[in-house]
Amino acid sequence: MAKELRLGLITPPQHIWTQTAERFADEVAERSDGELTVALFPSGQMGDESAMFSQMETGLLDMGIMTAALTSQREPSVVGWFTPFQFNSVAQAAEVADTDAAQQMLRNLENKGLHAFGYTFAGMRHILMRDEQIESAADVAGKNMRIIPFSAMNAWWRAVDARPMPISLPDVYQGLQNGMLDGVDIDLDALVGSGFYEVAEHLTLTNHMAFPAVSVMSQATRASLSDDERQLIDAAMEDALAWGIEAQIEAEERNLTMLEDRINVYTLESAEDAFSTANQAFAERFGDHPLIQAFQQQSTELLNAE
Repeated sequence: MAKELRLGLITPPQHIWTQTAERFADEVAERSDGELTVALFPSGQMGDESAMFSQMETGLLDMGIMTAALTSQREPSVVGWFTPFQFNSVAQAAEVADTDAAQQMLRNLENKGLHAFGYTFAGMRHILMRDEQIESAADVAGKNMRIIPFSAMNAWWRAVDARPMPISLPDVYQGLQNGMLDGVDIDLDALVGSGFYEVAEHLTLTNHMAFPAVSVMSQATRASLSDDERQLIDAAMEDALAWGIEAQIEAEERNLTMLEDRINVYTLESAEDAFSTANQAFAERFGDHPLIQAFQQQSTELLNAE
């Protein structure tokens, strides 16, 4: 008998994570000859991520590709992914996804009612400003900065006296346009996809944080599947996540080229030093967690060995 799974995301149809989910759905349908299908619900159709996590824990929603930011509220060690200046590219972050510590973060979700498949990535985080480029941390003091409202990003920005604003992504364009926002902590995907370059003219490239997502399934759903169905889903997801990472690495270059033609793009060469106060605040808040320490150490060792 044909079976349909429901997968929720907050990202819009054009976002790389939604495209990754589409790739997964196509793979599942093809591999199962249509006996197993995946219905996608992008753009927060199933509610915000907190609601979707609750739905997965109770079995009302089968799957999701969820930001690591919100996943960290279920498994605190996931905050390690937001260690400032740990990576300088999506390619580097993707390499680290296979470390023991990164995989342990996923395994820790098993006792939270979730089965985690793996990671995928949006672009690295940068700073988009309405009226001025950022050349030092002092330039963001007192500025209204849109951030994703979770602990790591909030602590980082507050440490340099910025005013973090947890505004939803669809409201950012108007916030920049009318001056309610001075700037945005943003990846190039969201910047280009949402057209923010039309209302903010100064992009400072910092690579200050990575921005992963975690692909998860309800344990209740997984328990209801046959061994063959689980193997099929695992293989389809592995292929889709790998495809999404490669597509994102290419998109980073494409998005940057497009933005350089439209707005002022400035590279802050000494960004890590410039934001040392913020980096220290992150370390003081989250640096004592043993799995975060292991993740940072394994990441550094892997990337330094290259």
